[in-house]
Amino acid sequence: MAVSVRGRSTMALYSSETSLDCHRVRFVLAEKGINVEIVNVSEDESAAADLAELNPYNEAPTLVDRDLVLYDAGVINDYLDERYPHPPLMPVDPVSRAQLRLVHHRILRDWYSLARVIDLSSGKKAEQAAKQLKEGIVAANELFRMSAFVLSDELTLVDCTLAPLLWRLTHYGVKLGKPGASVEAYAHRIFSRFSFKASLTQAERDLVLAA
Repeated sequence: MAVSVRGRSTMALYSSETSLDCHRVRFVLAEKGINVEIVNVSEDESAAADLAELNPYNEAPTLVDRDLVLYDAGVINDYLDERYPHPPLMPVDPVSRAQLRLVHHRILRDWYSLARVIDLSSGKKAEQAAKQLKEGIVAANELFRMSAFVLSDELTLVDCTLAPLLWRLTHYGVKLGKPGASVEAYAHRIFSRFSFKASLTQAERDLVLAA
């Protein structure tokens, strides 16, 4: 039950194997080199029971850090970036931070929402969502030519949210082609990072292999 996991000496992340939100938290944890126990709620019945006690929404990701329990990927990642400030995943300058937060908001609202439709639908509905997702990403292609990462020369929380989505494009049947060449070059840089590779579950690796 929840009382057995609160106050533990090791941080724990309750995570599912193919969730976009769980993946972006795992990416941040890996990028910062944080010692954490990844608890797979997809396969562990006792972990699923713990999650139901810890989180009123019974959803992953849920982070347990001693007596602190956090849910919502955005809340968790903000906490991790503030609790473990090195390497920083947001700029110090308030204007730059605001610009990145706005881009982050749009990724979640415009692209993550379409990804969820694809994940939960089939047939024409999923195909239409995939088409809209491709069009949206290709339309932003020029953004990825401006710097090594999104609006930054250093990796930020925006990249940690975007990369898991780009990783799934092949699984979604989305091929960017030449119009999305800058996005694909950016994705290759991210996917080559040790931290990104470390953040992947076997199920997420299989998404690409099976596509």
